[in-house]
Amino acid sequence: MYDFRKFFIDGAWVSPAGRRELDVVNPATEQAVGKILLGTAEDVDVAVKAARTAFETFSQTSREERVALLERIITAYKARMQDIAVAISDEMGAPMKLAINAQAASGLGHLLTTLKVLKTFEFEEQIGTTQVRREAVGVCGLITPWNWPINQISCKVAPALAAGCTVVLKPSEIAPLSAHLFAEVLAEAGVPKGVFNLVDGDGPTVGEAISRHPDIDMVSFTGSTRAGVQVAKAAAETVKRVSQELGGKSANIILEDADLNAAVKAGVLSMMSNTGQSCNAPSRMLIPAKMYDEAVKIAKAVAEKPVVGDPKAEGVTMGPVSNRTQFEKIQRLLQKGIEEGATVVIGGTGRPNGLDKGYFVKPTVFANVNNSMTIAREEIFGPVLVMIPYRDEEEAVRIANDTVYGLSGYVYSSNIENARRIARRLRTGMVHLNGAATDNNAPFGGYKQSGNGREWGREGLKEFLETKAVMGYSSAA
Repeated sequence: MYDFRKFFIDGAWVSPAGRRELDVVNPATEQAVGKILLGTAEDVDVAVKAARTAFETFSQTSREERVALLERIITAYKARMQDIAVAISDEMGAPMKLAINAQAASGLGHLLTTLKVLKTFEFEEQIGTTQVRREAVGVCGLITPWNWPINQISCKVAPALAAGCTVVLKPSEIAPLSAHLFAEVLAEAGVPKGVFNLVDGDGPTVGEAISRHPDIDMVSFTGSTRAGVQVAKAAAETVKRVSQELGGKSANIILEDADLNAAVKAGVLSMMSNTGQSCNAPSRMLIPAKMYDEAVKIAKAVAEKPVVGDPKAEGVTMGPVSNRTQFEKIQRLLQKGIEEGATVVIGGTGRPNGLDKGYFVKPTVFANVNNSMTIAREEIFGPVLVMIPYRDEEEAVRIANDTVYGLSGYVYSSNIENARRIARRLRTGMVHLNGAATDNNAPFGGYKQSGNGREWGREGLKEFLETKAVMGYSSAA
């Protein structure tokens, strides 16, 4: 049992003002695996005060000092990666292979990428007689989700520290275990007092307090679009910067000249990865009408392959969804899809056979879907793929863009120029061509209601910087 009933504030583990206890539930067993305390606005005040004090000196540190700090964090993180992977599996149900090779590894990846960016980033440039400086934005409130817990923590904390910012982190109260281990990593690495602070809590209390706090200069939020709207409204009162990475309903366009078998297989496996709990998952597969029936057969065969069960068991490739609320939402949407006339090719409502407890969802493929159906418009956030036929490329692009979201898109073609041409027409912040993986060096973020701002790599560092023009810095251009 993890006992994480303290917060990390001003370089020490301290007892919070809030005394409301919360069990951290393993979604595979529905049993408590840890305990935290839920913080209050008073706890946020204490953390922000520590971060504000630390900012005065940390913001003035040199690039070399921050490079050395990141190098120490990387060393400490590597030593705890196995522990972090186990915690992620316990708190949100990721199978161990995924937990170590993708979930925990992604945290290391962002640390390494940020270090590389920091070493060469130009914080100053000369424009005529003016010096343009890029300086730390200030105290940053970071609010992170449960689906990729350490990934989202690392891709915010690393660039914030690289920029010279100080932070107050609120991890998801559903999956806070890996966040506490990350705080232990930073303490081991010797992060200066007050530079990194962790406060547990729920969104309406601690998230709201962070968003409204007058001494927080920026909020970086990852989560649902609904919650992102609330963060933005609360932050608006103090005109702080808000960077948001929100929901998605990404289209996967398989063009007529694609290798149909390979493209459908890759799309299904990508959708089912992490039990479908990825904001950029290719949840709408768009298929040429004349190839549709064959594509549905391929998708069914592929969706039969995931082994659903205990994340710690050998050979299991799909764990549960993260929590009861999410499980119940998915079940409602599965039923809605059936009621609206979609055909269940495989999967559907209820738990998989042989699993009578845990928040397990059947890998599901829906056929005979049109883009007006609820399952084609709402982010389900589970292992649920909808397959939509299209007549021609014009219709494919129209369907792909007919959504309030704009996080990611996918295109498959045997002709790279065809894929590039379609990619240019998608109103999304990212596009994957022919199964290309995400790139830690590239900007991650979306258009429309998928958010604003960018994370990862050089663009991620820029989010945590203000721009200052010093006029008359030099006498001649």
